[in-house]
Amino acid sequence: MDLDKPPAPQPPEGCLVVAVRLPVRIVVLVLVVPVRLVWDALVVAARFLHATVLRPLGRALLWVGRALFVWPFVALWRWVLVPVAQALGWLGRVLVVTPLSWVYVHVLTPLGHAFRWAALGVGAGLAWVGAHLLAPVGRGLAWLARGVGALLAAAGLGVYAGAAWLVRYLVVVPALWLYAWVLTPVGRALTWLADALVTGVGAVLYWTLRILFVLPALALWRWVLAPVGRVLAVVGREVADALGHAWRIAGRLSRVVGRALGTLFRWIFVEPARWVYLTVLTPVGHLVRDAVLSPAARAAREVGRVTRQTLAAARDTLRETRRDLRRALFGDPGRPVEVDRREPRQPDPRTLGSSTTVLTKD
Repeated sequence: MDLDKPPAPQPPEGCLVVAVRLPVRIVVLVLVVPVRLVWDALVVAARFLHATVLRPLGRALLWVGRALFVWPFVALWRWVLVPVAQALGWLGRVLVVTPLSWVYVHVLTPLGHAFRWAALGVGAGLAWVGAHLLAPVGRGLAWLARGVGALLAAAGLGVYAGAAWLVRYLVVVPALWLYAWVLTPVGRALTWLADALVTGVGAVLYWTLRILFVLPALALWRWVLAPVGRVLAVVGREVADALGHAWRIAGRLSRVVGRALGTLFRWIFVEPARWVYLTVLTPVGHLVRDAVLSPAARAAREVGRVTRQTLAAARDTLRETRRDLRRALFGDPGRPVEVDRREPRQPDPRTLGSSTTVLTKD
């Protein structure tokens, strides 16, 4: 398996790499540690600010935005625009669509049928005229045109044959002889001269450019730029590796410093506050609760109960006094007549031993 294979051997490092690595890492570590400490402090502050300020503020702004922009438009759409649109649609259907439909069905459709019937009649009349009048006249004219065309074609063929013979022996044959025995040798000679001239000029330009530009540029690349580029690549790679190592080491140092500051904060503020809360405030609170608050609460409940009883007794006394005064002024009111408000009783169902007739009614 690939996991069981030993790691590939690394190529040996040169003396330049070893000489550059240690000072570069020391310098980068000294420069990166303060930056990483400041970065971690900013990250912690940003997280605290996001959790305590920005997120609640964002939720409040979101709620305010909904209350100011979304909900009014939703209410406007739901309770104003939609009913108005429905009313306008109903009015348009009643005032426009229905009358237009009636006009189309009862006016335009009969008119269209009448126009179609008239057009069919006119077309049938024109077709009869064309078949019985215009067609024979057209056939006669076509026969005359064919005869005249045949005569003109015969005359044209004779003229064309004479003109072709004259053009062949007066123009084409001399032009072919001139092209084959004069222009072709001259063109080949000119082509050979042009090829030779271009080849010579190209070779001269090639070697001139090679000697003046290519060879110096190749030497500059091979003996100056390539070595400098290798050195700069080694330095850049080492700087990048040093930055990575320094950033990780600075992160660990920042974590250690943060834990130390957290421990100091806990020892200086949290633990004393916790000790004061557990050893001082809690017993004092229990003492105040047991000695002051609980008796005060019981006394308040007792006072409330006595007050409620007193008020109930006063209400009963006032009610009795009012009843006695009414009886003394107006006399004792008579008892109301009791009215049977129950439903009427249903008759018993019939059985084998009973009858519903008058003579045999039980």
